[in-house]
Amino acid sequence: MAPTSMAQALNAALRDAIAEDERVVVFGEDVGRLGGVFRITDGLQAEFGEDRCFDTPLAESGIAGFAVGMAMAGFRPVVEMQFDAFAFPAFEQVVSHIAKMRNRTRGAVGMPIVIRVPFAGGIGGVEHHCDSSEAYYAHTPGLKVVAPATAADAYSMLREAIDDPDPVVFLEAKKLYWSKQDIELPAKAEPIGRAAIRRPGRDATLIAYGPGVPLAMEAAAAAEEEGWDVQVVDARSLVPFDDETITEAVRSTGRCVVLQEAPGFAGVAAEIAARVQERCFHSLAAPVLRVAGFDVPYPPPKLEHVHLPGVDRVLDALDRLQWDDQPDAKWLGGARSQEDAA
Repeated sequence: MAPTSMAQALNAALRDAIAEDERVVVFGEDVGRLGGVFRITDGLQAEFGEDRCFDTPLAESGIAGFAVGMAMAGFRPVVEMQFDAFAFPAFEQVVSHIAKMRNRTRGAVGMPIVIRVPFAGGIGGVEHHCDSSEAYYAHTPGLKVVAPATAADAYSMLREAIDDPDPVVFLEAKKLYWSKQDIELPAKAEPIGRAAIRRPGRDATLIAYGPGVPLAMEAAAAAEEEGWDVQVVDARSLVPFDDETITEAVRSTGRCVVLQEAPGFAGVAAEIAARVQERCFHSLAAPVLRVAGFDVPYPPPKLEHVHLPGVDRVLDALDRLQWDDQPDAKWLGGARSQEDAA
């Protein structure tokens, strides 16, 4: 067991995958000699050569299109989109071809492609460098979408993604690259599609993924000081989604808050909230609430702390889950008493 950062875990996963399978190739902007902007591919070209890890022109649509051709030729491409919003020029290739090729060919042509996307904020980046684009991909049938929050998950889920016969959008929270965890690599691989209980609790359930998981843990610890015993669930796989684990978790507490960094309207948190409400309606003691970024373009670095959800906003949502203790109690919408509601 040794302290391992998420960046180191991802690098190890790529190295092990390339070493074990000659079909695996890694390419993208600056991933070769430089080792990537965040050094996730550091040392791979030197170790395996330019045929297995190489740089591409600054053309994301070309990167994705090239991956389609390589997958059709029998390779397993792992491509990096240097920053989240840089992937938007490749979006047509991803949704029109990568996601649909298996269906279009009646299963004859698979797309074993991994699209690595450093995403979300919290690093003081500017526009086009801190977008949370997960909803676009999760809405597209034919894509699997995952967002690990720990070093262990980063390693095991990337290995699973590379081995998967279908395309996987692999979202890497940039602000978690340097977070460390005591793990032994190779970490035990878990199948894509399973959520994880990060913290037990009996009073309310916080659901998060990717960059939201450390915030949920911090908020749960703060809530404990106010007398709340809060459970934290890491969804980690957005598509496929683990309804079973999350439904069981919410039923055990009767209250639920879904957390995401992306803007709130039509986001992944809205889908999770809807699924929870449909499956847990008779177990809920309060409406399912969401905490999200504001519905605005990503702000300048000095204002991102205002835009991004914080502990106080999560605690406010938990506070809104409380009911008045009167016999004729009605939902108070955040008020602590009938007098406050009035």
